[in-house]
Amino acid sequence: MPARAPGPSREPTPISPGLAGPTPAGTEPTGAKPTGAAQARPKPTRATPTGAAQARPKPTGAKPTGAAPARSGGAERGRRPTREQLAAAADRTIPDVIAPGLAVLFVGINPGLWSAATGWHFARPGNRFWPALHRGGFTPRQLHPSEQDTLPGYGLGITNMAARASARADELTADELVDGAEILADKVRRHRPAWVAVVGVTAYRIGFGRPKATFGPQPELLGRARLWVLPNPSGLNAHFTAETLGVAFGELHAATAAPA
Repeated sequence: MPARAPGPSREPTPISPGLAGPTPAGTEPTGAKPTGAAQARPKPTRATPTGAAQARPKPTGAKPTGAAPARSGGAERGRRPTREQLAAAADRTIPDVIAPGLAVLFVGINPGLWSAATGWHFARPGNRFWPALHRGGFTPRQLHPSEQDTLPGYGLGITNMAARASARADELTADELVDGAEILADKVRRHRPAWVAVVGVTAYRIGFGRPKATFGPQPELLGRARLWVLPNPSGLNAHFTAETLGVAFGELHAATAAPA
């Protein structure tokens, strides 16, 4: 049988780091087997995408520049430094992830020992930078720290206020943060990011001599870049959850997408 409206604009003024010295607090088909002379059903094959089909989707945040970035570091994701390697990582430095003309240059306080041992920014388990970056809309999925070199393809970069690694950020001196702000200002002049986002209000207050600075957009410029202060995503910062950090990063993302 047939079968965010923008508010009144103010002309920001350039900021000079260190003006003051504040004191901040991711079958085979089934069925009956053929009998007799019936031929066996061929096994299906999985097509491998080629050419443009292999391109990654564009993120919802900053538009990628050039070719879409490929994943990297997959074989190293499970690498965990030993206790001895962590101890030996103190005072090391790690390279910036930076390129000319970024949409946002994120500025950490300084590398932790996990970061110094692996070479990956915000690498310590429990640090919430990478989840917040995704929750805030900057990346189409949560990246692993080993994929940090794909960030410039999204218009993003990472550097630090102070270069040397330590177990805790509070091991840094005020002079290190003030000197780091001067070095950051030079990097910004050379690489010309549109926004500079300092990830940690206390480091910003000390380094830039702004003891009353709060989270969010700042009235000053750094070179020609606009400034924004984000909460510290360290797991030690109990004042912010993964959700509220995502909201804070999302506010920055919305500001970068708004007309200048």
